[in-house]
Amino acid sequence: MNHTQTTFSSSDDDAGTMTTAQQSVASGNSTSMGPTLGGSRHWRDVFWLGIFLLHLVVVGLALGVLGLNRFRKKDRLNIDQYTNRFLENQAGLTEDYWPLYAIAGAISTVIGWIWLLLLGSHSNQMMKVSVHLLTTYLAVLSVLCFWGKFFFWGVAFAIGSGLQFLYVISVIDRLPFTMLVLQRAVKMVWKLPEVMRVACVFMLVMLIWLGLWSFGAAGVVASSIGDSGRWWLLVVFSVSLFWTGAVLCNTVHVIVSGMVFLVLIHGGREAATMPRNPLLQSLRYAITTSFGSICYGSLFTAAIRTLRWEIRGFRSKIGNNECLLCCVDFLFHIVETLVRFFNKYAYVQIAVYGKSFNHSARDAWELFQSTGVEALIGYDCSGAVLLMGTLLGGLITGTCAVIFTRIKHPDREMMMGSTAILMGMVLVGLAMVVVESAVTSIYICYAEDPLLIHRWDPEFFNQMSETLHQRLQHRSSRVREGLSQNRLPDHIQETITV
Repeated sequence: MNHTQTTFSSSDDDAGTMTTAQQSVASGNSTSMGPTLGGSRHWRDVFWLGIFLLHLVVVGLALGVLGLNRFRKKDRLNIDQYTNRFLENQAGLTEDYWPLYAIAGAISTVIGWIWLLLLGSHSNQMMKVSVHLLTTYLAVLSVLCFWGKFFFWGVAFAIGSGLQFLYVISVIDRLPFTMLVLQRAVKMVWKLPEVMRVACVFMLVMLIWLGLWSFGAAGVVASSIGDSGRWWLLVVFSVSLFWTGAVLCNTVHVIVSGMVFLVLIHGGREAATMPRNPLLQSLRYAITTSFGSICYGSLFTAAIRTLRWEIRGFRSKIGNNECLLCCVDFLFHIVETLVRFFNKYAYVQIAVYGKSFNHSARDAWELFQSTGVEALIGYDCSGAVLLMGTLLGGLITGTCAVIFTRIKHPDREMMMGSTAILMGMVLVGLAMVVVESAVTSIYICYAEDPLLIHRWDPEFFNQMSETLHQRLQHRSSRVREGLSQNRLPDHIQETITV
Protein backbone atom coordinates (compact mmCIF):
# COMPACT_ATOMS: atom_id res chain seq x y z
CA MET A 1 0.00 0.00 0.00
CA ASN A 2 2.85 2.41 0.80
CA HIS A 3 4.43 1.66 -2.58
CA THR A 4 1.10 2.47 -4.27
CA GLN A 5 0.89 5.80 -2.50
CA THR A 6 4.46 6.61 -3.49
CA THR A 7 3.67 5.88 -7.13
CA PHE A 8 0.58 8.11 -7.04
CA SER A 9 2.41 11.00 -5.43
CA SER A 10 5.33 10.86 -7.85
CA SER A 11 3.25 11.01 -11.04
CA ASP A 12 2.61 14.74 -10.93
CA ASP A 13 6.24 15.46 -10.08
CA ASP A 14 7.50 13.40 -13.01
CA ALA A 15 5.10 15.02 -15.45
CA GLY A 16 6.07 18.47 -14.28
CA THR A 17 9.74 17.61 -14.36
CA MET A 18 9.49 16.30 -17.91
CA THR A 19 7.77 19.47 -19.10
CA THR A 20 10.33 21.70 -17.43
CA ALA A 21 13.24 19.71 -18.78
CA GLN A 22 11.93 19.69 -22.32
CA GLN A 23 11.39 23.43 -22.23
CA SER A 24 14.88 23.93 -20.85
CA VAL A 25 16.50 21.78 -23.53
CA ALA A 26 14.47 23.32 -26.29
CA SER A 27 14.92 26.96 -25.40
CA GLY A 28 18.17 27.02 -23.44
CA ASN A 29 16.71 29.42 -20.89
CA SER A 30 18.39 29.19 -17.52
CA THR A 31 18.69 30.87 -14.21
CA SER A 32 21.31 33.52 -13.78
CA MET A 33 24.56 31.77 -12.98
CA GLY A 34 26.70 34.66 -12.01
CA PRO A 35 30.01 32.94 -11.24
CA THR A 36 31.82 34.61 -8.39
CA LEU A 37 35.35 33.30 -8.91
CA GLY A 38 36.64 36.82 -9.00
CA GLY A 39 34.80 38.18 -5.96
CA SER A 40 35.43 38.03 -2.24
CA ARG A 41 34.18 35.04 -0.29
CA HIS A 42 33.40 34.08 3.28
CA TRP A 43 34.94 31.12 5.06
CA ARG A 44 32.57 28.13 5.08
CA ASP A 45 32.29 25.11 7.41
CA VAL A 46 35.16 26.35 9.57
CA PHE A 47 34.36 23.83 12.31
CA TRP A 48 35.16 20.90 10.01
CA LEU A 49 38.30 22.62 8.84
CA GLY A 50 39.47 22.77 12.44
CA ILE A 51 38.53 19.13 13.05
CA PHE A 52 40.47 18.00 9.99
CA LEU A 53 43.60 19.98 10.88
CA LEU A 54 43.46 18.75 14.48
CA HIS A 55 43.07 15.20 13.19
CA LEU A 56 46.16 15.63 10.99
CA VAL A 57 48.23 16.86 13.93
CA VAL A 58 47.13 14.07 16.30
CA VAL A 59 47.47 11.28 13.72
CA GLY A 60 50.78 12.66 12.47
CA LEU A 61 52.22 12.66 15.99
CA ALA A 62 50.96 9.12 16.63
CA LEU A 63 52.43 7.87 13.36
CA GLY A 64 55.76 9.51 14.09
CA VAL A 65 55.97 8.04 17.58
CA LEU A 66 54.99 4.50 16.52
CA GLY A 67 57.38 4.52 13.59
CA LEU A 68 60.28 5.97 15.56
CA ASN A 69 59.81 3.46 18.38
CA ARG A 70 60.96 0.65 16.07
CA PHE A 71 63.34 2.56 13.83
CA ARG A 72 66.81 0.92 13.88
CA LYS A 73 66.28 -0.09 17.51
CA LYS A 74 63.55 -2.10 19.18
CA ASP A 75 61.44 -0.20 21.71
CA ARG A 76 63.44 3.01 21.34
CA LEU A 77 60.79 5.04 23.23
CA ASN A 78 59.98 2.33 25.82
CA ILE A 79 56.38 1.95 24.62
CA ASP A 80 56.40 -1.83 25.06
CA GLN A 81 56.11 -1.47 28.82
CA TYR A 82 52.50 -0.38 28.27
CA THR A 83 51.68 -3.31 25.98
CA ASN A 84 53.30 -6.23 27.79
CA ARG A 85 49.97 -7.97 28.36
CA PHE A 86 49.23 -7.86 24.61
CA LEU A 87 52.49 -9.48 23.50
CA GLU A 88 51.88 -12.37 21.12
CA ASN A 89 54.45 -12.18 18.31
CA GLN A 90 58.11 -11.48 17.79
CA ALA A 91 58.67 -7.80 17.19
CA GLY A 92 60.49 -6.41 14.16
CA LEU A 93 61.89 -3.07 13.02
CA THR A 94 60.25 -0.23 11.11
CA GLU A 95 62.79 -0.45 8.29
CA ASP A 96 61.78 -4.08 7.69
CA TYR A 97 58.42 -2.92 6.27
CA TRP A 98 58.84 0.75 5.36
CA PRO A 99 60.65 -0.02 2.05
CA LEU A 100 57.78 -2.32 1.08
CA TYR A 101 55.34 0.55 1.53
CA ALA A 102 57.67 2.72 -0.57
CA ILE A 103 57.51 0.15 -3.37
CA ALA A 104 53.70 0.06 -3.10
CA GLY A 105 53.56 3.84 -3.28
CA ALA A 106 55.81 3.88 -6.35
CA ILE A 107 53.68 1.23 -8.09
CA SER A 108 50.41 3.07 -7.43
CA THR A 109 51.94 6.37 -8.58
CA VAL A 110 53.03 4.76 -11.85
CA ILE A 111 49.55 3.27 -12.31
CA GLY A 112 47.98 6.67 -11.70
CA TRP A 113 50.24 8.40 -14.23
CA ILE A 114 49.63 5.62 -16.77
CA TRP A 115 45.90 6.17 -16.35
CA LEU A 116 46.32 9.89 -16.98
CA LEU A 117 48.40 9.27 -20.10
CA LEU A 118 46.24 6.52 -21.61
CA LEU A 119 42.92 8.24 -20.91
CA GLY A 120 43.75 10.80 -23.56
CA SER A 121 44.32 8.30 -26.39
CA HIS A 122 42.56 5.09 -25.31
CA SER A 123 39.85 6.27 -22.91
CA ASN A 124 37.14 3.91 -24.19
CA GLN A 125 39.38 0.84 -23.96
CA MET A 126 40.64 1.80 -20.50
CA MET A 127 37.11 2.14 -19.14
CA LYS A 128 36.05 -1.20 -20.61
CA VAL A 129 39.10 -2.86 -19.05
CA SER A 130 38.17 -1.40 -15.65
CA VAL A 131 34.60 -2.68 -15.85
CA HIS A 132 35.26 -6.21 -17.05
CA LEU A 133 38.68 -6.95 -15.53
CA LEU A 134 37.73 -6.01 -11.97
CA THR A 135 35.23 -8.88 -11.61
CA THR A 136 37.76 -11.42 -12.86
CA TYR A 137 40.57 -9.99 -10.73
CA LEU A 138 38.45 -10.17 -7.55
CA ALA A 139 37.49 -13.76 -8.32
CA VAL A 140 41.14 -14.75 -8.87
CA LEU A 141 42.16 -13.08 -5.60
CA SER A 142 39.39 -14.95 -3.80
CA VAL A 143 40.68 -18.31 -5.10
CA LEU A 144 44.27 -17.45 -4.14
CA CYS A 145 43.19 -16.42 -0.63
CA PHE A 146 41.32 -19.70 -0.10
CA TRP A 147 44.35 -21.57 -1.41
CA GLY A 148 46.57 -19.70 1.08
CA LYS A 149 44.05 -20.42 3.90
CA PHE A 150 43.07 -16.77 4.33
CA PHE A 151 39.38 -17.61 4.55
CA PHE A 152 38.16 -14.18 5.66
CA TRP A 153 39.78 -12.43 2.72
CA GLY A 154 38.68 -15.21 0.37
CA VAL A 155 35.05 -14.69 1.36
CA ALA A 156 35.42 -10.91 1.18
CA PHE A 157 36.85 -10.97 -2.34
CA ALA A 158 34.26 -13.55 -3.45
CA ILE A 159 31.43 -11.33 -2.21
CA GLY A 160 33.05 -8.35 -3.91
CA SER A 161 33.33 -10.23 -7.18
CA GLY A 162 29.70 -11.31 -6.99
CA LEU A 163 28.44 -7.80 -6.23
CA GLN A 164 30.58 -6.38 -9.04
CA PHE A 165 29.21 -8.94 -11.50
CA LEU A 166 25.59 -8.27 -10.48
CA TYR A 167 26.10 -4.52 -10.71
CA VAL A 168 27.62 -4.71 -14.20
CA ILE A 169 24.77 -6.95 -15.38
CA SER A 170 22.19 -4.52 -13.96
CA VAL A 171 23.68 -1.48 -15.74
CA ILE A 172 24.97 -3.11 -18.93
CA ASP A 173 22.46 -1.15 -21.04
CA ARG A 174 23.72 2.15 -19.59
CA LEU A 175 27.39 1.64 -20.43
CA PRO A 176 27.28 3.07 -24.00
CA PHE A 177 25.95 6.41 -22.75
CA THR A 178 28.39 6.30 -19.82
CA MET A 179 31.33 5.78 -22.16
CA LEU A 180 30.11 8.69 -24.30
CA VAL A 181 30.06 11.04 -21.29
CA LEU A 182 33.49 9.88 -20.13
CA GLN A 183 34.98 10.36 -23.60
CA ARG A 184 33.73 13.95 -23.75
CA ALA A 185 35.01 14.62 -20.22
CA VAL A 186 38.45 13.30 -21.17
CA LYS A 187 38.33 15.47 -24.30
CA MET A 188 37.68 18.49 -22.09
CA VAL A 189 40.47 17.92 -19.55
CA TRP A 190 43.07 17.06 -22.15
CA LYS A 191 42.58 20.50 -23.66
CA LEU A 192 43.47 21.96 -20.25
CA PRO A 193 47.07 20.84 -19.56
CA GLU A 194 47.26 22.93 -16.38
CA VAL A 195 44.52 20.72 -14.92
CA MET A 196 46.65 17.63 -15.48
CA ARG A 197 49.57 19.36 -13.75
CA VAL A 198 47.34 20.05 -10.74
CA ALA A 199 46.61 16.33 -10.43
CA CYS A 200 50.33 15.52 -10.58
CA VAL A 201 51.14 18.13 -7.91
CA PHE A 202 48.50 16.76 -5.55
CA MET A 203 49.77 13.24 -6.12
CA LEU A 204 53.19 14.45 -4.93
CA VAL A 205 51.58 16.08 -1.88
CA MET A 206 49.82 12.79 -1.13
CA LEU A 207 53.11 10.93 -1.49
CA ILE A 208 54.69 13.20 1.12
CA TRP A 209 51.91 12.43 3.60
CA LEU A 210 52.10 8.75 2.70
CA GLY A 211 55.79 8.83 3.60
CA LEU A 212 54.85 9.71 7.19
CA TRP A 213 51.78 7.45 7.17
CA SER A 214 53.71 4.42 5.92
CA PHE A 215 56.48 5.12 8.46
CA GLY A 216 53.95 4.85 11.29
CA ALA A 217 52.11 1.91 9.71
CA ALA A 218 55.41 0.05 9.33
CA GLY A 219 56.06 0.71 13.01
CA VAL A 220 52.64 -0.77 13.85
CA VAL A 221 53.27 -3.88 11.73
CA ALA A 222 56.71 -4.29 13.36
CA SER A 223 55.43 -3.72 16.91
CA SER A 224 55.25 -6.39 19.59
CA ILE A 225 51.50 -5.95 20.04
CA GLY A 226 49.43 -8.99 19.09
CA ASP A 227 47.67 -9.34 15.77
CA SER A 228 44.35 -7.99 17.08
CA GLY A 229 46.04 -4.87 18.42
CA ARG A 230 47.89 -4.31 15.16
CA TRP A 231 44.73 -4.68 13.10
CA TRP A 232 42.81 -2.19 15.26
CA LEU A 233 45.57 0.39 14.96
CA LEU A 234 45.82 -0.14 11.21
CA VAL A 235 42.03 0.27 10.86
CA VAL A 236 42.15 3.58 12.72
CA PHE A 237 45.04 4.86 10.61
CA SER A 238 43.35 3.59 7.43
CA VAL A 239 40.20 5.60 8.21
CA SER A 240 42.41 8.64 8.70
CA LEU A 241 44.17 7.98 5.38
CA PHE A 242 40.82 7.54 3.63
CA TRP A 243 39.59 10.92 4.90
CA THR A 244 42.87 12.64 4.03
CA GLY A 245 42.92 11.10 0.57
CA ALA A 246 39.27 12.05 0.00
CA VAL A 247 40.00 15.64 1.04
CA LEU A 248 42.88 15.90 -1.44
CA CYS A 249 40.82 14.28 -4.21
CA ASN A 250 37.90 16.64 -3.61
CA THR A 251 40.24 19.63 -3.47
CA VAL A 252 41.37 18.68 -6.97
CA HIS A 253 37.68 18.20 -7.82
CA VAL A 254 36.87 21.78 -6.79
CA ILE A 255 39.87 23.22 -8.64
CA VAL A 256 39.16 21.35 -11.87
CA SER A 257 35.40 21.97 -11.67
CA GLY A 258 35.92 25.70 -11.35
CA MET A 259 38.23 25.69 -14.36
CA VAL A 260 35.97 23.54 -16.55
CA PHE A 261 32.89 25.55 -15.59
CA LEU A 262 34.59 28.77 -16.63
CA VAL A 263 35.72 27.28 -19.94
CA LEU A 264 32.14 26.22 -20.73
CA ILE A 265 30.65 29.53 -19.59
CA HIS A 266 33.05 31.68 -21.62
CA GLY A 267 33.11 29.44 -24.68
CA GLY A 268 36.73 28.31 -24.58
CA ARG A 269 40.07 28.54 -22.82
CA GLU A 270 41.28 31.41 -25.03
CA ALA A 271 38.07 33.49 -24.91
CA ALA A 272 38.56 37.24 -24.35
CA THR A 273 36.06 37.23 -21.46
CA MET A 274 37.97 34.53 -19.57
CA PRO A 275 39.25 35.89 -16.21
CA ARG A 276 42.97 36.13 -15.63
CA ASN A 277 44.66 33.19 -13.89
CA PRO A 278 41.43 31.19 -13.36
CA LEU A 279 43.33 28.14 -12.14
CA LEU A 280 45.16 30.11 -9.46
CA GLN A 281 41.89 31.64 -8.30
CA SER A 282 40.25 28.21 -8.06
CA LEU A 283 43.29 26.89 -6.18
CA ARG A 284 43.28 29.80 -3.76
CA TYR A 285 39.62 29.38 -2.88
CA ALA A 286 39.88 25.59 -2.66
CA ILE A 287 42.66 25.65 -0.05
CA THR A 288 41.33 28.63 1.95
CA THR A 289 37.68 29.70 2.19
CA SER A 290 36.18 26.50 0.76
CA PHE A 291 38.56 24.00 2.36
CA GLY A 292 36.26 23.46 5.36
CA SER A 293 33.39 22.51 3.04
CA ILE A 294 35.66 20.06 1.24
CA CYS A 295 36.70 18.45 4.56
CA TYR A 296 33.06 18.13 5.61
CA GLY A 297 31.82 16.61 2.37
CA SER A 298 34.74 14.19 2.14
CA LEU A 299 33.59 12.40 5.29
CA PHE A 300 30.29 11.13 3.91
CA THR A 301 29.96 11.60 0.14
CA ALA A 302 31.88 8.52 -1.07
CA ALA A 303 30.03 6.04 1.16
CA ILE A 304 26.59 7.45 0.28
CA ARG A 305 27.36 7.43 -3.45
CA THR A 306 28.50 3.80 -3.38
CA LEU A 307 25.39 2.73 -1.45
CA ARG A 308 23.15 4.58 -3.91
CA TRP A 309 24.77 2.88 -6.94
CA GLU A 310 24.23 -0.57 -5.45
CA ILE A 311 20.60 0.09 -4.49
CA ARG A 312 19.80 1.59 -7.90
CA GLY A 313 21.30 -1.39 -9.71
CA PHE A 314 19.47 -3.89 -7.50
CA ARG A 315 16.18 -1.95 -7.69
CA SER A 316 16.15 -2.00 -11.49
CA LYS A 317 16.26 -5.84 -11.55
CA ILE A 318 13.68 -6.71 -8.89
CA GLY A 319 10.73 -7.17 -11.24
CA ASN A 320 7.20 -7.49 -9.82
CA ASN A 321 8.07 -8.70 -6.33
CA GLU A 322 5.99 -6.11 -4.45
CA CYS A 323 7.22 -7.01 -0.96
CA LEU A 324 10.90 -6.81 -1.90
CA LEU A 325 10.26 -3.70 -3.97
CA CYS A 326 8.69 -1.91 -0.99
CA CYS A 327 11.68 -2.74 1.22
CA VAL A 328 14.18 -1.58 -1.39
CA ASP A 329 12.13 1.55 -2.07
CA PHE A 330 12.24 2.38 1.63
CA LEU A 331 16.04 2.16 1.64
CA PHE A 332 16.19 3.99 -1.68
CA HIS A 333 14.22 6.97 -0.37
CA ILE A 334 16.46 7.18 2.71
CA VAL A 335 19.55 7.25 0.53
CA GLU A 336 17.95 9.77 -1.84
CA THR A 337 17.32 12.05 1.14
CA LEU A 338 20.98 11.77 2.12
CA VAL A 339 22.07 12.41 -1.47
CA ARG A 340 20.13 15.67 -1.36
CA PHE A 341 22.63 16.93 1.23
CA PHE A 342 25.74 14.90 0.29
CA ASN A 343 26.52 14.64 -3.43
CA LYS A 344 29.57 15.21 -5.60
CA TYR A 345 27.87 17.96 -7.61
CA ALA A 346 28.16 20.19 -4.56
CA TYR A 347 31.85 20.65 -5.35
CA VAL A 348 31.00 22.50 -8.58
CA GLN A 349 28.77 24.89 -6.64
CA ILE A 350 31.51 25.31 -4.05
CA ALA A 351 34.05 26.09 -6.78
CA VAL A 352 31.87 28.61 -8.60
CA TYR A 353 29.77 30.24 -5.87
CA GLY A 354 31.68 29.58 -2.65
CA LYS A 355 28.68 28.18 -0.76
CA SER A 356 28.75 25.83 2.22
CA PHE A 357 28.72 22.12 1.43
CA ASN A 358 25.12 21.31 2.42
CA HIS A 359 23.83 24.47 0.74
CA SER A 360 25.73 23.59 -2.44
CA ALA A 361 24.53 19.97 -2.44
CA ARG A 362 20.90 20.98 -1.89
CA ASP A 363 20.98 23.65 -4.60
CA ALA A 364 22.60 21.29 -7.11
CA TRP A 365 20.07 18.52 -6.48
CA GLU A 366 17.10 20.91 -6.65
CA LEU A 367 18.47 22.24 -9.93
CA PHE A 368 18.64 18.72 -11.36
CA GLN A 369 15.15 17.83 -10.17
CA SER A 370 13.57 21.04 -11.45
CA THR A 371 15.07 20.60 -14.92
CA GLY A 372 14.71 16.82 -15.19
CA VAL A 373 18.47 16.30 -15.52
CA GLU A 374 18.30 14.08 -12.43
CA ALA A 375 16.87 11.35 -14.68
CA LEU A 376 19.96 11.60 -16.88
CA ILE A 377 22.32 11.52 -13.90
CA GLY A 378 20.57 8.44 -12.53
CA TYR A 379 21.11 6.73 -15.88
CA ASP A 380 24.80 7.66 -16.09
CA CYS A 381 27.31 5.30 -14.40
CA SER A 382 30.49 7.31 -15.01
CA GLY A 383 31.26 7.66 -11.30
CA ALA A 384 30.93 3.91 -10.77
CA VAL A 385 33.14 3.14 -13.78
CA LEU A 386 35.86 5.50 -12.50
CA LEU A 387 35.59 3.90 -9.06
CA MET A 388 36.14 0.49 -10.67
CA GLY A 389 39.37 1.79 -12.19
CA THR A 390 40.42 3.13 -8.80
CA LEU A 391 39.66 -0.20 -7.11
CA LEU A 392 41.56 -2.09 -9.78
CA GLY A 393 44.62 0.12 -9.29
CA GLY A 394 44.46 -0.39 -5.53
CA LEU A 395 44.12 -4.18 -5.88
CA ILE A 396 47.11 -4.37 -8.21
CA THR A 397 49.16 -2.36 -5.70
CA GLY A 398 48.04 -4.59 -2.83
CA THR A 399 48.88 -7.74 -4.80
CA CYS A 400 52.41 -6.49 -5.45
CA ALA A 401 52.82 -5.62 -1.74
CA VAL A 402 51.70 -9.13 -0.71
CA ILE A 403 54.17 -10.75 -3.13
CA PHE A 404 57.12 -8.71 -1.84
CA THR A 405 56.13 -9.17 1.82
CA ARG A 406 55.70 -12.92 1.45
CA ILE A 407 59.38 -13.33 0.56
CA LYS A 408 60.73 -12.21 3.97
CA HIS A 409 57.74 -11.73 6.28
CA PRO A 410 54.99 -14.22 5.33
CA ASP A 411 53.19 -13.75 8.64
CA ARG A 412 52.48 -10.05 7.91
CA GLU A 413 51.52 -10.25 4.23
CA MET A 414 47.79 -9.53 4.67
CA MET A 415 48.46 -6.53 6.90
CA MET A 416 50.78 -5.08 4.31
CA GLY A 417 48.52 -6.01 1.40
CA SER A 418 45.30 -4.54 2.82
CA THR A 419 46.91 -1.22 3.73
CA ALA A 420 48.72 -1.08 0.38
CA ILE A 421 45.34 -1.46 -1.37
CA LEU A 422 44.14 1.72 0.32
CA MET A 423 47.34 3.55 -0.60
CA GLY A 424 46.91 2.53 -4.22
CA MET A 425 43.27 3.60 -4.30
CA VAL A 426 44.10 7.03 -2.92
CA LEU A 427 46.86 7.71 -5.45
CA VAL A 428 45.00 6.31 -8.47
CA GLY A 429 41.88 8.17 -7.32
CA LEU A 430 43.78 11.47 -7.57
CA ALA A 431 44.25 10.71 -11.27
CA MET A 432 40.65 9.63 -11.81
CA VAL A 433 39.09 12.63 -10.08
CA VAL A 434 40.19 14.93 -12.91
CA VAL A 435 37.79 13.19 -15.29
CA GLU A 436 35.02 12.99 -12.68
CA SER A 437 35.30 16.73 -12.08
CA ALA A 438 34.74 17.39 -15.79
CA VAL A 439 31.68 15.09 -15.76
CA THR A 440 30.06 16.91 -12.83
CA SER A 441 30.76 20.30 -14.40
CA ILE A 442 29.18 19.19 -17.69
CA TYR A 443 25.99 18.13 -15.93
CA ILE A 444 25.78 21.33 -13.88
CA CYS A 445 26.23 23.44 -17.01
CA TYR A 446 23.68 21.37 -18.91
CA ALA A 447 21.15 21.92 -16.12
CA GLU A 448 21.94 25.64 -15.83
CA ASP A 449 21.89 26.35 -19.57
CA PRO A 450 21.87 23.54 -22.17
CA LEU A 451 23.12 25.94 -24.84
CA LEU A 452 26.51 26.01 -23.08
CA ILE A 453 26.97 22.35 -24.00
CA HIS A 454 25.56 22.98 -27.48
CA ARG A 455 28.15 25.70 -28.09
CA TRP A 456 30.96 23.43 -26.85
CA ASP A 457 29.97 20.20 -28.64
CA PRO A 458 26.70 20.22 -30.69
CA GLU A 459 26.80 16.49 -31.41
CA PHE A 460 27.22 15.63 -27.73
CA PHE A 461 24.43 18.05 -26.85
CA ASN A 462 22.06 16.27 -29.25
CA GLN A 463 22.96 12.88 -27.79
CA MET A 464 22.43 14.11 -24.23
CA SER A 465 19.10 15.70 -25.12
CA GLU A 466 17.90 12.56 -26.89
CA THR A 467 18.88 10.35 -23.95
CA LEU A 468 17.22 12.73 -21.49
CA HIS A 469 14.01 12.67 -23.54
CA GLN A 470 14.06 8.86 -23.59
CA ARG A 471 14.65 8.61 -19.84
CA LEU A 472 11.83 11.03 -19.06
CA GLN A 473 9.49 9.11 -21.35
CA HIS A 474 10.53 5.87 -19.66
CA ARG A 475 9.87 7.36 -16.23
CA SER A 476 6.49 8.70 -17.31
CA SER A 477 5.47 5.35 -18.79
CA ARG A 478 6.42 3.58 -15.56
CA VAL A 479 4.24 5.97 -13.59
CA ARG A 480 1.28 5.40 -15.93
CA GLU A 481 1.84 1.64 -15.70
CA GLY A 482 1.82 1.83 -11.92
CA LEU A 483 -1.38 3.85 -11.94
CA SER A 484 -3.11 1.39 -14.28
CA GLN A 485 -2.02 -1.62 -12.23
CA ASN A 486 -3.27 -0.10 -8.97
CA ARG A 487 -6.61 1.08 -10.40
CA LEU A 488 -9.56 -0.97 -9.15
CA PRO A 489 -11.80 -2.78 -11.67
CA ASP A 490 -15.08 -1.04 -12.58
CA HIS A 491 -17.39 -3.63 -10.97
CA ILE A 492 -15.47 -3.41 -7.68
CA GLN A 493 -15.70 0.40 -7.72
CA GLU A 494 -19.50 0.16 -8.28
CA THR A 495 -19.85 -2.30 -5.38
CA ILE A 496 -17.88 0.04 -3.10
CA THR A 497 -20.10 2.97 -4.17
CA VAL A 498 -23.31 1.02 -3.40
